[in-house]
Amino acid sequence: MYVGKTMFAQAMDFLPWTTFHRIVDRYAGDQRVRTLTCAEQYRAMAFAQLTYRESLRDIETCLAAQTAKLYHMGFRHPVKRSTLADANETRDWRIYADFAWILIRQARELYATEELGIELANTVYALDSTTIDLCLSVFPWAPFRTTKAAVKMHTLLDLRGSIPSFIHISDGKMHDVNVLDMLVPEPGAFYVMDRAYLDFERLYTFHQAGSFFVTRAKSNLCARRVYSSPTDRTTGLICDQTITLSGPQSKKRYPEHLRRIRFKDPETGRTLVFLTNQTSLPALSICSLYKSRWQIELFFKWIKQHLRIKRFFGTSENAVKTQIWIAISVYVLVAIIKKRLQLDVSLYTLLQIFSVIPFEKISINQSVGNMIKRIDQENQTKQLILFD
Repeated sequence: MYVGKTMFAQAMDFLPWTTFHRIVDRYAGDQRVRTLTCAEQYRAMAFAQLTYRESLRDIETCLAAQTAKLYHMGFRHPVKRSTLADANETRDWRIYADFAWILIRQARELYATEELGIELANTVYALDSTTIDLCLSVFPWAPFRTTKAAVKMHTLLDLRGSIPSFIHISDGKMHDVNVLDMLVPEPGAFYVMDRAYLDFERLYTFHQAGSFFVTRAKSNLCARRVYSSPTDRTTGLICDQTITLSGPQSKKRYPEHLRRIRFKDPETGRTLVFLTNQTSLPALSICSLYKSRWQIELFFKWIKQHLRIKRFFGTSENAVKTQIWIAISVYVLVAIIKKRLQLDVSLYTLLQIFSVIPFEKISINQSVGNMIKRIDQENQTKQLILFD
């Protein structure tokens, strides 16, 4: 409830701090800490994410300009960049990873009834990864190319609400398909992925667990048609076939039938070939499911543009993972605030409001309402007057 708190303090009130302190105790995060606790470290890093701070000096200067309000924002002392740098280097990144998972579970419960755009009651996941380029001389622990370093963020995105349900941060050399070994298949759920994850032995594990997958076939696929279902070519469908793999290794790794759908996109003119183990859904629904995979590309684009995960405040592996996990938790926090307050604005708009007025003592609902009212007034004044 709003009781004269700053916008930033109101946002922090949505976090389960009791759970956070239990996680800190689990990893002894506050042991021998005197000036900057793990909670204050999280608040400072979350402030940097919400307000687009570019460096530790930037964080220190911005918070120092509002010294009178720091105590009410959860800071006992002014934040020093050297202290924050040491905390990022030495405090276990798993504290913030575990806390992010707590927020992710809350967000998924809130968005469980979101419309998917397809008449489907099953959970639908999109699996992909994004690469964050780094300098090899500064980040030697994250090899990628001969002259380049990078980290990969492997993500399984729940398409209802675009909430990540699995994240693994690795160096740039880890191949995407290896992530399938880390996932626990959920019976009845759909896993939508591109051709980088086409490994028949691993996909057969998902099939045996009762999960469904939708992916694209490679051009060198060796398969034999078993049966063809009738299709309406006016919809873009070219064929809907039941196939069996004919390659000596692929047939051994996936001994059961698969479904192959060939579809010509009327917008781009491209012909796409999909593979799935789901046999009862209409072929067009399978095509729509794969099209919805684009949401994970938008998710990666969103967090790279609006959160600080491309420029890091520290160079160690611990500091980088700490910053990424806090950025993810801030993304999920904004999604939770939007849902709980039933705000009719996008995550981008809500994040912009937090970035502009974090020190203002105005309720979140009122600030969003004022912005919507201002936009409506501007739109009305721009309308042409046809009659006097």
